[in-house]
Amino acid sequence: MRIRVLIVDDALFMRNMIKEVFSGNDFEVVGEAGNGVEAVERYKELRPDITTMDIVMPQKSGIEAVREIIKVNKDAKIIMCSALGQESLVMEAIEAGAADFIVKPFKPEKVLEIVKKVVKL
Repeated sequence: MRIRVLIVDDALFMRNMIKEVFSGNDFEVVGEAGNGVEAVERYKELRPDITTMDIVMPQKSGIEAVREIIKVNKDAKIIMCSALGQESLVMEAIEAGAADFIVKPFKPEKVLEIVKKVVKL
């Protein structure tokens, strides 16, 4: 069974890097979003198994998007992507309902390890 992934980041190169991590594994990237508003819309439309979510984005932060997605589906599995030094934001995201986090720059194997832990593979 392929795991359906939604990738959310305002930087196209980051979305492409994350997409590359999932290619060739048991994952299918079903959609992308460049801000928190799009993230919520795409989540409702696609209902992915897992969502990777940047914290700092235009229009709506990743934390706000997590809160809205959790209202739609309390069991949503969201992994935050944060830069070094954003620990307080990461804690706020976890409190909002995010399942885990990865720190940029990240190693592909670490991303897969956390995703597999969250989806319990």
